[in-house]
Amino acid sequence: MTERGTPLPAAPRAAAGRRRSPAAAACVLGGAVAAGLGLGFLAVLVIVLWISSPYPDSGPGGALHLAAGLWLLAHGTELVRYDTLSGVPAPVGVTPLLLVALPALLMRRAARLGSASGEDGDGDEVLPASAVFSAVTCGYLSVGSLATIYAAAGPMPADPLSAAWHVPLVAVFAAAGGVWAAKGRPVGPLPHWVPGAVRRAAARPRYPLALRAGAAGALVLLGGGALLVGASLAWHAAEVQASFLALTEVWSGRFAVLLLSLALLPNAMVWGAAYSLGPGFALGAGATATPLGFAGSPALPRFPLLAALPPEGPGTLLTCATTGVPLLAGLAVGWFAVRRAREVSYKETALTAALGALVCALLLAGLAAVSSGPLGSRGLASFGPVWWAVGAAAFAWTLLPAVPVAVAVHSWRTRPARQAEALASDADDDWHDSGVRELRWEALRRAAGALVPDLTQDPPRAQAPASAEPVPASAEPVPVTAPKPPRRLTVVTGVHLDLTPVPAPTAQTVPTAQTAPETPTAPADAPPRPLVAPVAGARVLTRRKPQD
Repeated sequence: MTERGTPLPAAPRAAAGRRRSPAAAACVLGGAVAAGLGLGFLAVLVIVLWISSPYPDSGPGGALHLAAGLWLLAHGTELVRYDTLSGVPAPVGVTPLLLVALPALLMRRAARLGSASGEDGDGDEVLPASAVFSAVTCGYLSVGSLATIYAAAGPMPADPLSAAWHVPLVAVFAAAGGVWAAKGRPVGPLPHWVPGAVRRAAARPRYPLALRAGAAGALVLLGGGALLVGASLAWHAAEVQASFLALTEVWSGRFAVLLLSLALLPNAMVWGAAYSLGPGFALGAGATATPLGFAGSPALPRFPLLAALPPEGPGTLLTCATTGVPLLAGLAVGWFAVRRAREVSYKETALTAALGALVCALLLAGLAAVSSGPLGSRGLASFGPVWWAVGAAAFAWTLLPAVPVAVAVHSWRTRPARQAEALASDADDDWHDSGVRELRWEALRRAAGALVPDLTQDPPRAQAPASAEPVPASAEPVPVTAPKPPRRLTVVTGVHLDLTPVPAPTAQTVPTAQTAPETPTAPADAPPRPLVAPVAGARVLTRRKPQD
């Protein structure tokens, strides 16, 4: 405002925009750098393998194009392979889940750094979360579009339609996670643009508990899948070693196969979980591996992880025993669905467990969809578990044991409170019964003997003195004093008295021959001895008021 009270022009707003522009540009640059770091890591790895290969198929340009294609494959983009024996282009859609962690972590770190800029008191204005999210995502997608164009000239170009929604999907989720972590992981109310009914429903405590229970069940299923894969690899160790050595004879090729196997291990964990749930996974057209049997004859390539598949034919008792993994997942969902507080009902606990089973099913269905895809055409067009079948099986397997376990755990945790309430109610009823208090008091009086008087009898009333002679009218009235009521005693138990005689203080006198020798006195600095003995552990009984 000026001196005359008129508002200033909009210059401060322009200045604020200028102050914000460096921070927004830094966020855009951070997103681009995150994408560049992921591309650079894969490019260095591919170049090292190309240099160490004794028979390279192409020059360094082809290796760099292949690195761009692998970076897009890490986002879930489907690649197309043209150099096939049949001449028909073969799609490659199985995404190594370990590669997805590279762009996701880099994008999340860029969003966190963009949200934290300006909070250290360096003079820059802090950008809102929406601005940081938009700027980082724009920078990342700009590099992603360039990588898609560059990979189109390589041996394995990316499908443009697949890259158009897979790369933004990974970028959006990773950037949202980074901004949310930078803001302290708030679990408060949703934004104002969300409908009120949704905000009120999300504020209920059952939904965080359901998310926790569902995540616990999914982790148990994935852990069981990893255990099954490890046991199968150990069981078929000879076949795994033979397939690994038969693929290539040079150490660079074996190192590449080892890296690819490690990148596909999370996929194998998801497939093992799908196998234990029952639907299993497909190994091409007409071939499916389930605990009940391995049907079909798939045309599988030689690969170490594929050598650990169960043998063809009907299932055995050992393969059917893998269904114990989803039962353990259901127990985990039921255990984590119970609240710590004890003010909820059994219906609320059962509903939370059911929601936890639904969350677990959604997580497994999403992981099954990401880990599967085509590895070629015709026989290998369908490879991996079917997401909707895995989700339905996970919901059914976890729902059946989760609800009874949650109700049982809720009852067990509230058992001490119920017992305390029952004992308190029984004690109150017994104390207020007619005659119980009198019986207890009589028992205490008999046990104490003469220390407790008999207060059940009425005290004697005052009576006028009997006199045979009439009292003359002129005589002064003689005051009649009412007798004192009986003294009420208070019984104190647990009293420890010090009966040592205490000498009474006397005046100084002249000693005589007949005076007895004086008792040795305490030193002058000693504290005075108390005249009343201390009382420890006293318990005062209730006195009863005499009846009139």
